Amino acid sequence: MDTRLAEELLDMATRDHRVTHYANSENVDELLAWHLLTARNGDRLGQIMHQYGWPTFALVGREAARGAWLIAQHADRQLDVQRRALQLMERAAAQDQASARDLAFLRDRVLVNEGRRQMYGTQIAGMCDGVPVLWPCEDLGRAEQLRAEAGIEPSALYADRLTAH
Repeated sequence: MDTRLAEELLDMATRDHRVTHYANSENVDELLAWHLLTARNGDRLGQIMHQYGWPTFALVGREAARGAWLIAQHADRQLDVQRRALQLMERAAAQDQASARDLAFLRDRVLVNEGRRQMYGTQIAGMCDGVPVLWPCEDLGRAEQLRAEAGIEPSALYADRLTAH
């Protein structure tokens, strides 16, 4: 295991968690801080993927691998980084070296960022009267089955959890 790389990914994810709420802020300085952090993290993840491939469980441990996923998930203005992460994560997940759940979230995120319909129903377009509104799904009926296969809670529980925040 590469402990230095694991610590770096965990540090990046921790910084991301600290300012995630800035993503929807009306404060321009907070929005700018969010954009700068996610761009910096996305750039570094791109370098890491170029050097190591996907940060797998074996390479960095489960927690740091989850941190790498979070960084990819939030690299919305760097679709090339997200697409590369998705490609590498698919290979790693096929070898049980990445989370199927995280992969599903990233797949939906990339689809939405490409202007396409999501598969798992994990991405929220916004809130309407306190209720989360999903981005359109390719097949809403099949989404529940796909969610279960990926280890994601049913969409009703997911919506309840989002509403509680």
